[in-house]
Amino acid sequence: MALAAILFAAVVAAGIVYQWIGTSRDARRFPPPGRLVDVGRGRLHIQIAAPKPGAAYEEVRRPPRVEGRHDEIPTVVFDAGISASSLSWLKVAPRVAEFARAVSYDRSGLAWSERTHSPVSARSLAAELRVLLQAAAVPPPYVLVAHSFGTFVVRAFASDFPKDVAGVVLVDPIFPAEWLTMTPAEQRRLRGGVFLSRVGAVLASVGFVRLFLDLLVRGSRTGPKSAARMFGSEAAALLTRLVLQVRKLPEDAWPAMRAHWSRPRAFLAMADHLGSLRRSAAEIATANPIGDVPLVVLTAGSQPEAARAEHARIAAQSPRGSQVVVADAGHWILIDEPDVVVDAVRRVLDSCRP
Repeated sequence: MALAAILFAAVVAAGIVYQWIGTSRDARRFPPPGRLVDVGRGRLHIQIAAPKPGAAYEEVRRPPRVEGRHDEIPTVVFDAGISASSLSWLKVAPRVAEFARAVSYDRSGLAWSERTHSPVSARSLAAELRVLLQAAAVPPPYVLVAHSFGTFVVRAFASDFPKDVAGVVLVDPIFPAEWLTMTPAEQRRLRGGVFLSRVGAVLASVGFVRLFLDLLVRGSRTGPKSAARMFGSEAAALLTRLVLQVRKLPEDAWPAMRAHWSRPRAFLAMADHLGSLRRSAAEIATANPIGDVPLVVLTAGSQPEAARAEHARIAAQSPRGSQVVVADAGHWILIDEPDVVVDAVRRVLDSCRP
């Protein structure tokens, strides 16, 4: 027993050293592409890109003056899914930056952002985003573009700060009903997701996740799959789906993604976000409608009829709202069909013309 304890302690110590070396190496290899901005309880990463002078700004003329709204060209602001980051927009944001000012950022604890330890819910995240934009000197109005969980954040933003919003694009949004009317089994799975995320943070702190991802990237399948199954078939299936989606991103983004998911704070952030889902859904259920601004809701063709109907109701919140069903796309439309997302942003910006 004593020998086993000594061996276990030695493995943990070796894992901690392995994790420390890897984290230090990652910090040198993958510096933030944008900058870190203080939002009060920590720093969030924000990346701002704009068209070259004299190029595409002419394509998006100034919107008509509206009482209480800034008479400026809207800035496009991207918000990612529940555990995703600015990297998930790599097929969309650079192309939007060819014709409009484009801003992507990482929520607390994700990718290059520090963990701010602020309360996590749709409204608190929206307020934190507004503080970030103000601190980074990015004035309104904004066209808000979000995917999945990020759509809760931008809907809260549009509800709480309507004068700052010129338009909205929702990419396969989640909606309150699916989280407020969960069956007992679904609630258990959600609690299990929070628990597994916290377990992931512990495993990341001792180098297990880093080793797991390194083996996966090097082509090993048996070791990673066996390790994932230790935490159940659902964990293994989730890992497989995540890996498949990551591989659809530009290949030069893979090392940075691997580096970010090798750190404990990414898993703690995921636990915070998953734990906030029902609270966030309740906030959005009672939020103000998006209002009279251009609105496009993109629905994955893989969605069932009930979800399509919910998306249609969201689009109907604005008299200038529309729904587009993307026939050949799954939930990650921004990766599967980035052209559709870019076109939707163009449409919304075009609707801001006088």
